[in-house]
Amino acid sequence: MSSGSYKCHSVILHGCCLHGLPPEFNMYKNEPYVMQPRVITFSKNVFLPLTSVCRNRCGYCSFRTPVQDGCIMQPDEVEAILVRGKASGCTEALFTFGEHPEEEIGFSAYLEKTGYDTILDYCEAMCRLAIRYGILPHTNAGILTYDEMKRLRTVNASMGLMLETTARIPAHNGSKGKSPEMRLAMIEDAGKLKIPFTTGLLLGIGDTVADREESLVAIRDVHRKYGHIQEIILQNFCPKDNTPMAAFRVPETQEICETIRMARRILPAEIAIQIAPNLIDASQLIGCGVDDLGGISPVTVDYVNPNHPWPALEDLKKIVGGATLRERLCVYPRFIRMGWYDPGLQPLINRLDQRIRTGSTQP
Repeated sequence: MSSGSYKCHSVILHGCCLHGLPPEFNMYKNEPYVMQPRVITFSKNVFLPLTSVCRNRCGYCSFRTPVQDGCIMQPDEVEAILVRGKASGCTEALFTFGEHPEEEIGFSAYLEKTGYDTILDYCEAMCRLAIRYGILPHTNAGILTYDEMKRLRTVNASMGLMLETTARIPAHNGSKGKSPEMRLAMIEDAGKLKIPFTTGLLLGIGDTVADREESLVAIRDVHRKYGHIQEIILQNFCPKDNTPMAAFRVPETQEICETIRMARRILPAEIAIQIAPNLIDASQLIGCGVDDLGGISPVTVDYVNPNHPWPALEDLKKIVGGATLRERLCVYPRFIRMGWYDPGLQPLINRLDQRIRTGSTQP
């Protein structure tokens, strides 16, 4: 939402806002008020996990694999997915991979077979390939330095890193990249670099309500300094077989709703609140203050949660009920207006922005 616009969050009926009018409209308080439908957004993406090798050992994760044959998505695989993504009208290429995989013994030898020296070299090259296919990259690679983000900014329309929680929890034992201080420092560096940024919380991994409030306040405070956070994901924990947390309790819908409402109270209105509609019954949460349903892929599975398929577009329309469902790019409109992207990305951003605004089906 652009700055200066009015947004209500209090009471929602059939997807419409029923909150009181802003003060400047008090003169019309005796006139009938025509309710405007809420807008719920999503992006159409392809999911490209360049490697599942990771230095962290999170207790809830089934994405991580050891160094082994097939642990790296090969360049021809990436290109095949991009071809299908372009044909399906996808606008976002979500690049993700295990954090600092070179720290795992034997990984570099596998990477050399792809023709690249480092995982960042490989990521940058695949981002450029996505751009050539007319799809905007968004990279979530775990902890990166200021200089590494500065480098990837030239080929990414936006980037991301889940804060997860500011609490120190057993689920993160053996995962040095999950240090809250380290993650908040990277989120702050992204602000210094004017990178449109996605972050979020992982709910139900041993965090408390107080931890969630502290985490949201930390995100708010960084955003107040730099204004770069475009969305926050409130993602519910889903237990995975053969992980240390396979028997952990799953957060209930009401608990997620209360967290969404807490986030809406704490965060500025311009930060969208996103939930994952393949992980929870999102239709029960729209009225809690959800703005966005995240990246939905008609081409690839959710590699982090492979047992949870993406909803189809028609299902998304049912989920939002009386609200208006609207496609967006991985970079939000206000950052497009402010020019928060590398100049080399401008032609593609403008072309894709025009396409989704006009509803064109041409990839």
